Parts: sequence; C-alpha cells; structure tokens
Amino acid sequence: MLTRRVLSRPSTALFAMAAAIPVASAPAAAAEFGPPPGAKLSIAKLAPIQSFVDGEIAAGRIPGAIVLIQRHGQPVYLQCFGKRNLETGAPMTPDTIFPIHSVTKTITSVAAMMLVDRGKIALDDPVSKYIPSFAGVKVGVERKDEAGKPVLDLVAPRRPITIEDLLLHTSGITYGFYGSGLVKTAYAGIYLGDFDNAEFAERIAKLPLAEQPRTLWDYGHSTDILGRVIEVASGKSLYQFEKQNLLDPLGMTTTKFFLTDPAERARYAEPLAKDRHVERNSLDVTRWESGGGGMVSTIADFARYGQMLLNGGKLDGKTYLSPATFATMTTDHIGGGSGVARDYFYFPGDGFGFGYGFGIRTDPGNAVPPPPGSLGEIKWDGATGVYLVVDRTEDMFFVVMQDSPSGRMHVITTIKKIIYDALEQ
Repeated sequence: MLTRRVLSRPSTALFAMAAAIPVASAPAAAAEFGPPPGAKLSIAKLAPIQSFVDGEIAAGRIPGAIVLIQRHGQPVYLQCFGKRNLETGAPMTPDTIFPIHSVTKTITSVAAMMLVDRGKIALDDPVSKYIPSFAGVKVGVERKDEAGKPVLDLVAPRRPITIEDLLLHTSGITYGFYGSGLVKTAYAGIYLGDFDNAEFAERIAKLPLAEQPRTLWDYGHSTDILGRVIEVASGKSLYQFEKQNLLDPLGMTTTKFFLTDPAERARYAEPLAKDRHVERNSLDVTRWESGGGGMVSTIADFARYGQMLLNGGKLDGKTYLSPATFATMTTDHIGGGSGVARDYFYFPGDGFGFGYGFGIRTDPGNAVPPPPGSLGEIKWDGATGVYLVVDRTEDMFFVVMQDSPSGRMHVITTIKKIIYDALEQ
C-alpha cells in the first residue's frame, strides 16, 4: 500500500521512448537549460516539498495534496499531506479520489490516438464526417456598426475543422468563461440542463467559431467534441471505450466520470469552502461524460498512466500507442512556421509548444533563469491543481494531486522547482 513515506528503489532498466522532438534540435537546446540527462536525484533535496506543502496547508491556502515522483520505473517519493475533507477531518490518504478536470483532456487524446492507430479515424478527417452538423459552422468576426456598437458577422471557415484541430486546440472552438467578446458571450447557457455528449456537440456546432481553424491556439471545448468523435467512431460511449481499451487494461480502476459507489464518494477530495464554485462536480451524476474535464482519479491510477507515457505508450508488455503515434503525439505542432498564433491565454506557457493533448517543452523560454524542466518533457494540469509531468530525458515523471483551484499554481510551480533542483548537475 502507498503510505506517507519516501521510497527509494532505483532500477537499472531504462525505458525507451519515441522521440518527442526533432533529434537535430536536441543537443544545442539541451545545453541551454535543464539538468544533464541521467542526473542523480538527491532524495535529501526533496525534503523541502514537505515543509512547503505543510506551510500552504497551515496558511489555509490548500486543504491537502499528494505528491508522487517515479523514476526508472520505481516510486522514489510519495507523500500525502493535509486533509481530504476539512469538515469531517478525514486525512489525505493514498486512495483519495480527486477531480482531475483538464488533465482529462490527455486521456481523451490518448484514446483518440488509439483509434488513429487502428485506422478508425484519421488526423485530417473533417469533424463533420462524424458529427454532420459541423459542416455548417461559421466563424464569428466582431466589428463595430455605424453607431459604434459591436456586432458579429458570420463567415464561412476557410477550411473544415479536422480531428487534428481538436487535438491541438486550433479548431476555433473556445470556452465562454474566460476572455471577452461576442463569441464568448454566445457560450452563455451551454451547460444548462442534462445532456449527453451527442447533445452537447450539437450545442457547440450552433455556436460561432472564435477564429479561423489553425490560426490561434484557443483553449476550449475541442476535446469535448473529440470525445463525441470517439463515440461515433467506436460505437461506444466515451467512458466505455476508454474503460475497455485504456483504463481497465492499465489498471486505472478508479478513473471515471462519476462516483456512484458510497465508499468511493466518501474518499472524494473536497476543496476549501471558497473554492466550491467550479462548474462541475463528479458527485453530481449527469449524462455528460466531458472528455475535456470530467474525470476523477487517484494517485495509484496515475502512477500507471504516467509510467505508460514514460515508456512511450507501453506498459507491462501491452502497447497502447505505437511508437510512431506516440512520437507525433508528443511533438510540437504549433511552433514557428505552423501559422498558429499565441495570445495572452496561451496556457502551455513560456518555452512550451503543444502536441496532441499535451504541452511539449521546446526551448528554455524567455524567463531568466529558465523555468525548470527538460527538453521534450510533456505536461498538463487542471483547474483543481492536478499536474502531470513526464520527462523522458530523466526517465522520470511526477504527479501532484490536489483539489485547490485558488491555490494550485503556486503549489505546482514550487514543487516542480524543488524536484528539478534535486537533480544534481
């Protein structure tokens, strides 16, 4: 059983992974930042994680967290901090179930790429091949009329939205809850009532796109629409496809969309009272299996998921993603020359491009000193502070699990810095 302790069981076996970036760029860029490949990890230098997280809990900024670091196929650090429920006093334990919000997008993207591997969908397929109503989508172009009032013109997209656009967040489909403008306003009310993925896709298809496809990285409901494509292509619900083909084979038995079992519901991590405003809660069972943000999981499940990704799409002799598919999935597709712009809401952040569902570290970035990490690392996080980083250069991944919407960013950035500071030069 996982317990609150530090584990140190190094393995001599290193796992081969498919190349996440063009090989020619690796030596020069790697010399500019990050620890050397295969750097020694000092367990003693990981000790500040405990004092830092305990301090955040004591200050009332987060209720608790779990941190796992796994290297060379073995856990080297695992600790549970604080409470999973402040009202009941229940402690944080390894079986705590967390809402993972946008980290769900990575699972949906992996499931979609499994279908690409099987020839069931293709990256250049138009979305309308699976959801016909998307053949009629329009792009919203905002302007001001003669009276200076903003109005929205609807124009035809220059080309159809593709499956690849959904994976890259270049579809023009956005979120309505950040930013401003008439397209964002048009998203008001899309969560009302009870609906399934098919019905939600029809709602999105009626809304204007925020921009022309493949012109801007725009975070939004693209992955929810991808979830519906998976359903149409597989003939199964999103959860049933993922459960049968990915989750159950990996042993991710607690990763799901809703908690109905009373024992599982009792293990759900509750946020601080001030953070109970997030729009969805996996304790509220509906019909919507949101591929963009609806899943829950545990640290044990993510230990399996992270190792599969670290292994390049394989685990325990089973291949989930072919080497070629994994390589293209973890390659930046929106960098220089792609025609994809970045704005204030470019959430992958400084030094990162984007692959299919994951941020991809491409360079040191503009900050001095550069943010910690390694060339080619893949990562994503969610609104509650669940954070996954997979670093093939160091044969390591780590996971932070918390339900702390307002306090999450300081936690994940500080923990990442401590971890990379512990990789000795």
